[in-house]
Amino acid sequence: MSPAPTVSTDQVAASLSPHLAVYRHKRPGYQTVMLNSLLSLWRGPHRRLLDIGGGTGVIGQCIHDLFPVDSVTAIDVVDRFCPGLTIEVATYDGARLPYADGSFDAATLNNVIHHIPVPVRPALFREIARVVDGPLYIKDHEAAGRLDHARLSALDFIGNIPFGGMVRADYLTAVDWRALAAASGYRIAETGRASRYRHGPYAWLFPNRLEITMRWERG
Repeated sequence: MSPAPTVSTDQVAASLSPHLAVYRHKRPGYQTVMLNSLLSLWRGPHRRLLDIGGGTGVIGQCIHDLFPVDSVTAIDVVDRFCPGLTIEVATYDGARLPYADGSFDAATLNNVIHHIPVPVRPALFREIARVVDGPLYIKDHEAAGRLDHARLSALDFIGNIPFGGMVRADYLTAVDWRALAAASGYRIAETGRASRYRHGPYAWLFPNRLEITMRWERG
């Protein structure tokens, strides 16, 4: 089964709205662009996928509903998963994932890594490599300087506060991303094409270049 080239806003809204009432009225533009950016790098189908730092679980639910994958498990350090999800959900201690070696054949980390303390990032990825045999699909941010850090801090505040998400963050530069991949035993196999998350004045304040999507593979 080949992945669909894109998913529509209506499809994403249909997946989100049973779990988050706001999307019964609000168009999930950002989420749709993010999912399509992941699809552009997808090398599935995958049998079992782990969504690390899954938050409310709704993005993992969208991936389950709309991507070529058999099952999705979302895991996070805090249980704030929405009720009624049809995917598996779990919590863990932030250090050891509660799964046997090679339990999954792919993983996603969506807007997660900038919230992980810098010293523990390589250890987290080594733990991910233990339980995930295949590629990692990462959607996150890339900063080029202090102004970008301020912009991203504001974006995180706007995007996370309504859903009880984490605000503390340390954003990565392009050099940081390459160094983290190498230190973790991975390589950045492919980086997604530029996507238009924001338009008009909002895109001027928060340039779309701040958003990055990657597929990591074992180095």
